[in-house]
Amino acid sequence: MNRVCPAIFLSTVLAWTWPVYAATVAIVRPPSPSFDVNETLTRLRGELLSVGLEVAMSDRPLARGLAGADSLTWLEQVAAERGASAVIDTVGDDALVAVDVWVVKTRPRRFEVTRVAIEPSTANPSERLALRAVEALRAGLLEVDLAARQRRTDPVAKPPTTTVPAGEVAQPVSHRERWALEVGAAALMSLDGVGPALLPIMRVNWAARSWLVLQAALAGSATRPTVATTGGSVRLAQQYGVLGGCYRFRPDQRLWPFLALTAGILHTSVEGQPGVTTEGHTVDQWSFLLDGSLGAGLRLYRRYYMTLAAHVHVAEPYVAIHFVDAAVATSGRPNLLLTLTVGAWL
Repeated sequence: MNRVCPAIFLSTVLAWTWPVYAATVAIVRPPSPSFDVNETLTRLRGELLSVGLEVAMSDRPLARGLAGADSLTWLEQVAAERGASAVIDTVGDDALVAVDVWVVKTRPRRFEVTRVAIEPSTANPSERLALRAVEALRAGLLEVDLAARQRRTDPVAKPPTTTVPAGEVAQPVSHRERWALEVGAAALMSLDGVGPALLPIMRVNWAARSWLVLQAALAGSATRPTVATTGGSVRLAQQYGVLGGCYRFRPDQRLWPFLALTAGILHTSVEGQPGVTTEGHTVDQWSFLLDGSLGAGLRLYRRYYMTLAAHVHVAEPYVAIHFVDAAVATSGRPNLLLTLTVGAWL
């Protein structure tokens, strides 16, 4: 049965033959979950929907940073806002450790949590963890149902789990994915006479939400394109720094598209080479820079990912290159960039 041992499969079938009232289950989705966490949440959602339960997804706030009673209060708010009879939360964002199943008890009204630990030695730990978590949820909901009907029955066997007292909140074993560092390269070229240049780039990210990331980036010239005419030649060097935000679509998926808008400063250095009728000199230009980009990110392994994006740079004032009285090229009106970076959440 898809690598699930007969005992687990039989207990699941027997548990789901009991009647239970219609219920809603809230699944807490961590910001930027790892591949294992995302796979487990997907399996959990599918198992719950297949048995007729309503499923409500809820994003865990990055700035949660709560412990004890404060975290328990936040879970109670999730249950109240979603009208949920239970809340399922994962333990461990970088490496999945366990699933906490919080069931709302009505008399007296309180939360009861059951922790279902992962079994890494099994063939498919995410699938097995999801099934055991569903069993634990079913057992908790059955207890609520039987109490509401005020009748006695044999206790429902629960899977081997570790129970955490309701006054204590299970804490994840890793930090939230808030900060990220990216390094890579950018290929830059102008649409008006300036050839391509290669720029190393470094970017720092801070995730305000799972879908909103604030960014700061720096880049400088590794190569200097040359603009040459019969009257002489010039070499350009460009550096820039920008700040802004990035909106990520489907951030819980392994591949996510994004849009970004940043602004900052562009420094362009133009070094002229003497020609037959011209004298060489150097000019520095500082400009306001607006950067718009469209790209996609790919999670590689746990905290590591890569991004590929196309950018448009618009500078004001832009740089115009003249030989004698003739303008032969411009930069920043606009410039096009292609960036490739590799990053890690810290």
